[in-house]
Amino acid sequence: MNSQPKSTHKALGLLLVAFIAPVVIAKLVLSLNLYHGGATNFGELINPATSYTSLGVTNPKPKEWQLLYLLPSHCDDNCRERLYILRQSHTALGPDQARVEPLILVSPDSDLSALKAFNFNTSPTNNSLNDWLNAQQLIIVDPLGSLVLRYPQVQGKEAHLAQGKALIADLRKLLKLSRVD
Repeated sequence: MNSQPKSTHKALGLLLVAFIAPVVIAKLVLSLNLYHGGATNFGELINPATSYTSLGVTNPKPKEWQLLYLLPSHCDDNCRERLYILRQSHTALGPDQARVEPLILVSPDSDLSALKAFNFNTSPTNNSLNDWLNAQQLIIVDPLGSLVLRYPQVQGKEAHLAQGKALIADLRKLLKLSRVD
């Protein structure tokens, strides 16, 4: 009779540990930032939500996906590489390239001589958008004019190629899931 209560307490203890241990472990993992969510995008999501309207700019290509790049005042080798990757990424979209418009934003002091080797559409920018698009980053804009993903400036040909592949992967996902045409 003496062994019956001990085995009941032991079973109850194991049952409590089985239910409490996962909660405690989950709390530790989350509080120590050991878990990183399952994001499948390669670009950085623009948060808080920003759009052409919030920046005081009219959408230069409404109802089209856009790849934005602000042309700097001096276009060095990294800038030229960026323009090349932008063109190649657009070409690599294949049949979806008709839905995406690469757009080079130019300010009054932009180096327009860099665009001679490329055939891009250009659009003027205002000060608020110019300040927001610093550091030669690429931006994906949806057809409603919301700035969605950003790709910061990288150095080197290999880094540009990797970023171009990431840009294509993100664009293909966005185009596939888009309900706005």
